[in-house]
Amino acid sequence: MQFTRLAPPEEQATALLAAIRERRSIGKVGPERPPRELIERLLEAATWAPNHRLTEPWRFIVIAGEARHALGTVMARAHVADITGDDADLAAEFARIAAKPLRAPVIIAAGVEPATGPKIVEAEEVAAGAAAVQNLLLAAHALGLGAIWRTGAAAYDADVRAWLGLSARAHLLGFVYLGYPAMDPPRRERTPAALHTLWLGWSPDQTTSEAIVRTLVTKWEETGA
Repeated sequence: MQFTRLAPPEEQATALLAAIRERRSIGKVGPERPPRELIERLLEAATWAPNHRLTEPWRFIVIAGEARHALGTVMARAHVADITGDDADLAAEFARIAAKPLRAPVIIAAGVEPATGPKIVEAEEVAAGAAAVQNLLLAAHALGLGAIWRTGAAAYDADVRAWLGLSARAHLLGFVYLGYPAMDPPRRERTPAALHTLWLGWSPDQTTSEAIVRTLVTKWEETGA
């Protein structure tokens, strides 16, 4: 059986690779809310993430308008329940946390509801959800939106998870804050892939013994790569 080798146009490959390299976390966005149609395009892109067993475990909760205030209240209640202080300090801390969802006109909470079954590996379900979030972030960048993936204590709080409609078994991967950029993309560097990569069996004369692999891994640990 013969298969057709995929050969996307060079400009398509160039655009995709540029989006991957140039995407940045944009922590400051303006108050204008992007249209729902644009948000839906991001969500559709997210659902094309790789997913073992095709369980599609990702869940998205889109939060805007007054719902951001409600989310802030739930987040603040969870936060102050775990700290001590006098009434004035607790009130100030409550207000600080409650205001966090107001930093963007749209927030997408990303969760994972792991499937069950003898062949389901929960870590793979979470990995699929994270891949979906990456798709969403890349789509946001491609469509001219600013986005940042935030977590914090709220992402691990049972009350916040329940408010979002996620089950007790679910994983809340965090919150993607979205809007039109109100800052320049920050400059970022990455170490070369070569510092994080082992090539095994790539050339006929390459030794792939356990001792060689151990030596390379030790080098990673020593350099912090």
